[in-house]
Amino acid sequence: MQFQVTGTDAATGERYQRWVADGVFVPERPAAGEVQEVAGWVLPGLVDAHCHIGYSADGVVDLATAERQARVDLATGVTVIRDCGSPLDTRPLVGRDDLPVLLRAGWHIARPKRYIRYLGIDLDDPAELPAEVARQLQYGDGWIKLVGDWIDRSIGDLAPLWPEDVLAEAISVAHQGGARVTAHVFSEDALPPLLAAGIDCIEHGTGLTADTIDQMVARGVHLVPTLINIRNFPTFADAADRYPAYAKHMRDLHERHLETFAAAAEAGIPLHSGTDAGGFVEHGRIADELTALLGLGLDPRRTLHNATTAARAWLGAPPGDVGDPADLVVYDADPAEHPEVLQRPTVVLRAGRPVGGRMAGSRG
Repeated sequence: MQFQVTGTDAATGERYQRWVADGVFVPERPAAGEVQEVAGWVLPGLVDAHCHIGYSADGVVDLATAERQARVDLATGVTVIRDCGSPLDTRPLVGRDDLPVLLRAGWHIARPKRYIRYLGIDLDDPAELPAEVARQLQYGDGWIKLVGDWIDRSIGDLAPLWPEDVLAEAISVAHQGGARVTAHVFSEDALPPLLAAGIDCIEHGTGLTADTIDQMVARGVHLVPTLINIRNFPTFADAADRYPAYAKHMRDLHERHLETFAAAAEAGIPLHSGTDAGGFVEHGRIADELTALLGLGLDPRRTLHNATTAARAWLGAPPGDVGDPADLVVYDADPAEHPEVLQRPTVVLRAGRPVGGRMAGSRG
C-alpha cells in the first residue's frame, strides 16, 4: 500500500507531508501504483512507556492472549510499547511489524511479600539484587525493572525495599551491561536512594518533592506518571483498613499528584505517557492517559511531543526518517485543542499498513 500523508504535525503545529511505500517512509511520491491520500493532524505512532504485555487483573496470561493485548493497544495508535515487567516470556512478540515495537524489561525484581504476588521475582536477601540484575540483562531488551517501594506490613506504610549501597551496585551492573533501570515508586522515602544510585527513570513518582524534582532534572531522569492508574489510589486505600497509616499516605499522594506532576514537568523533567495496562488498567487506554497528561495544564504541543517523538527517541525506537517503518496516527481535529479526538483516530499505520481507524482492514 502507498500513501501520501498531509496535514499538520500535532506536536509542533507545522505543516506535515510524507510518502509511504513498501511499509516505510520514502523521500518522494511513488512513481507507479495507486497512492491513497490521508489528511489530518498527524503524530508519530504513540508510545505506551509503561505497559504489561502478558499480565492481566487475573494474573499471567498465555502468549495468544498477550498478542491480543498488543493488538488492542496497536489499534488505538500505540506503535511502541516499553513493557515494564511481565511474568510471561514475550520474546516471540518482539520484532514483528504487525505488532507494536516491544521493548521488554523482563521480570520485576522485588522482595518477598513486598509486591504483587506472582508478578515479580522475590529475593530473600537484598544483597542478591546485583546478581539478579545480571540475570535479567540476558532476558530483557535493555531495561531492568525494580520495585522501589511497597507496603511494609511490619510498619504499616510504604517503605523502600533496597539499601542504597545495593542499589548502587545493581544499577552499575545494569549500566555496564548496556541496560537502563527504572523503578516503581509511590512514596517520598524511596526516591533519594534510587536517584543517588543512578536510576534512569521513575514510574509513578507520586512522592516527588521539590528536592527530588531538582535531583531528577540535574541527573536527566525521566518520569512516567501513569495518571490513569493513580486514580485507583483511593480504592487501594479503602482496601487497607488494617493499615491506617498506609491508607492515609495513599490518599495524600493521590490528592496532590496533579500538582506534583505539573511541577515536575515545569522544572524540565520529561513526562512520558504510560497506561500501566495489564493489572488494574485494561489495555487500549492510551487516549485516556494522553488526555490526563494534557489535563495537567502544560503546553499541549510539548506534552504531545514528550509522549510521542521524544519518547521514541528516549527509547531508541525508529524516529520516522526515510527508510524507517511508516508508523503514524492521524486525527480529524487537533488533539492539542480537542483531546477527545484521541479516542477516535482516523488512521493508524504500523509499518505502512492500516491497523486502526476507519482504514483498518483495507487492502492494497
